[in-house]
Amino acid sequence: MNLKEYTLIVAGGKGTRIKSKLPKQFLELNGLPILMHTINAFLRYNREMTIILVLPEDDFALWNELCVKHNFTTKLILTKGGESRFQSVKNGLDKIEGEGVVAIHDGVRPLVSEDIIGASFHLAAVHESAVAAVRLKESIRMTDQDNTKAMDRSRFRLIQTPQTFKVSLIKQAYQQKEDASLTDDASVAERAGHIISLFEGSYENIKITTQEDLIVAKALLDARS
Repeated sequence: MNLKEYTLIVAGGKGTRIKSKLPKQFLELNGLPILMHTINAFLRYNREMTIILVLPEDDFALWNELCVKHNFTTKLILTKGGESRFQSVKNGLDKIEGEGVVAIHDGVRPLVSEDIIGASFHLAAVHESAVAAVRLKESIRMTDQDNTKAMDRSRFRLIQTPQTFKVSLIKQAYQQKEDASLTDDASVAERAGHIISLFEGSYENIKITTQEDLIVAKALLDARS
C-alpha cells in the first residue's frame, strides 16, 4: 500500500545562541535563507510533497517578505506554532487529514540528503517509525556531581531529524500531556508506548545553532557545488 507522504517542518528558533537579531532559520546561507534550503531538500526528494511549515505567528510577515524577495513560490501549508516545540508539532499534525507517513524535521537542518529523506519514509512505512541517528565519534563520560564515569560510546547515538512516523501513531502520541523531558518526537512516541526504530543518519545533517555551525554548513554546501 502506498501511503501519502507529508513533511512537517518546525522553525521556531530565535537566534539567541547564534547571536543574531534575526531568527536563525531566516539567516542567509549562500544567498538563500536556511529555511528555504531545508524545504528545497524535501522537494528534491518529492516535488509533489505536502509540506506543512510551522512558524511563530509573529514571523509570518517576514516569511512572506522573504518569499517575495527570493521568488520562492513553493506551495505549502503555513500554520502558527505554539509556546513550545511540542505544541508546535501538535499544531502541524492537526493539519493532516487521513493516514499517511509524516517526516518531522528541524527547519535549521538544511543539509539533509535525499537518501536520508527517502530512507526515513520507506522505513517508517514498514516499521511505523524511522529516526535518523549517528554514532558518537568521541569518548564520553557521565557526570554525577563530583564524580565522572567513562561510558561505552558504542551504546549511544546522537539523534537527528527527520523523525518519521505513521500519521495515526504520532498524532495519537501527541495527545498525551506535555512534559519537559519530551525533547523530540521519538521521545513523545516512546512515552506513548511505541518502539522507536533508528536508521543511519549523516554527520553532514547538522543542526545550525551557533556561528560555528554556519561556517561548517557553508563549507559543506560549497563542497557539494
